[in-house]
Amino acid sequence: MNAVDVQVLESAIRWLDQGRRVALVTVARNWGSAPRPLGSLFAVSDAGDFTGSVSGGCIEDDLMGRFADSFPDKIEIARYGLSAEQMRRFGLPCGGTLELVIEPVPDSASLTPLLGAIKTRTLVKRTLELTTGRARIETAKSNHAFTFTETQLMQVFGPQWRLLIVGAGQVSEYLARMAPALDFSVYLNDPREEQRRNWQVDGVEWLAGMPDDAVLAFKPDQRTVIVTLSHDPKVDDMALMEALKTDAFYIGAIGSQASTQARRERLLTLDVSEEQLDRLHAPIGLAIHSRAPAEIAVSILAELILLRNQAVSVTAGSSCVVGVS
Repeated sequence: MNAVDVQVLESAIRWLDQGRRVALVTVARNWGSAPRPLGSLFAVSDAGDFTGSVSGGCIEDDLMGRFADSFPDKIEIARYGLSAEQMRRFGLPCGGTLELVIEPVPDSASLTPLLGAIKTRTLVKRTLELTTGRARIETAKSNHAFTFTETQLMQVFGPQWRLLIVGAGQVSEYLARMAPALDFSVYLNDPREEQRRNWQVDGVEWLAGMPDDAVLAFKPDQRTVIVTLSHDPKVDDMALMEALKTDAFYIGAIGSQASTQARRERLLTLDVSEEQLDRLHAPIGLAIHSRAPAEIAVSILAELILLRNQAVSVTAGSSCVVGVS
């Protein structure tokens, strides 16, 4: 789940603890090009507070007006974009259509386990029975897809994405600044004291130790990205020789085509197999002909977004149609 939806859950829990009524709105189905992906959340309190989004703003405004007149006390299904007038009124792009589940949340206890799952890096699935309004939370597998039927809404919640940067430098600083906006919590390892002393970005968690030990202690999983950006083989290779043996979603290394070939040859002498090396993205990032540090950081994030969205599409199947044309 993304950082925006975490904020939605946190706000909803706070409002419920303050004694307010809260409705949770979920994008359950879309056709054509839709502004927000399946599972996106929007929360509203009976005091008029709101957070999150299900569109570019017009649908949220309509929902707020609807709730001001009559706050929901049972599950409702709302559809937008079915007519030309609705598409004009609500500004849905490219003829997109949305179907929303509006769920009155009974108490904060029904949502707190979801935030707990994120904090403990545990995947859980929340199944909402549309006929009764009851929700249950169970352990999930990574291949569980978002599901919406006439009787159920099932959504997976779990750990946010982690980005481990090995090597502190200009590219790393730009990457560390940009990544949190894209749902990455950022961690950094660099054994070189002078690099750490000159680091300029706040909000990054430093990992102690040599790069290989830091990677092992980090316990990479399928929502972990590891990038080596030091340009120093003594630093980058130590991290890569352990990272390539983990379940990390993405492992990338900075460098030219020539340095990439030399790196492969070195890693083969460090107990790394050809199969493991095939997982390495190097040179790192999309080829946007960039040389400036900020542009390189953008190219790295662009590749991560591309691969992450492709993985989500494969998991969700053809029902997940997201994008603006």
